[in-house]
Amino acid sequence: MANHHILNSQGIDISSEDTWHALITNELPDGIALTHVTLLELLHKQEKLDVLVPLTDLLDSKGVLVGGLLHEVYELLIQHSSRLGLWITADTDTDVLADLTEFLLFQALIVVHVPVFADGRSFSFAQTLRQLGYEGEIRIAGAFGRDQITYLLRVGADSFVLSERDMQSGSNFDISQAFTALASAHAGRSAASLPMFTGA
Repeated sequence: MANHHILNSQGIDISSEDTWHALITNELPDGIALTHVTLLELLHKQEKLDVLVPLTDLLDSKGVLVGGLLHEVYELLIQHSSRLGLWITADTDTDVLADLTEFLLFQALIVVHVPVFADGRSFSFAQTLRQLGYEGEIRIAGAFGRDQITYLLRVGADSFVLSERDMQSGSNFDISQAFTALASAHAGRSAASLPMFTGA
């Protein structure tokens, strides 16, 4: 998807180095990954790809990893992929994550998709994943605000998927400022030194 870019935690565009493919499903949001692959394409490829799959498709209605055929499909994905990662929509219940700790820690990349601009749950997702001990890459995609990047970095996000429109420099704001500007300060200290999202 040439209309999106991936920026790392320093604001450097790493799109050309990114190897992740999103597995195409009926509910795949725009901007999860720069490239897509169908299950059939993946199973017929000679080389193994890095593949992102939707967490919700692996869970039952109670948030438990399903068995049966879906488990077998996931095992096929493991066999035919170089690395596996997940994408999660921010409207998923964060309480589900604690019950999936072992499974989540196995993932190389977790993409948190923000469905609407006013949704701040991506902060909770990133923080919860880090509190669970997740050490892989957390990527934020979707309708998050550029002014939220500093805060998202502070709660554990590593990279961001931005649209071409978000990458364009405006007259009052350059995207590079989102990775360096401090969004707030308190008692004369910089915001970066404040434990705004500390764990319990």
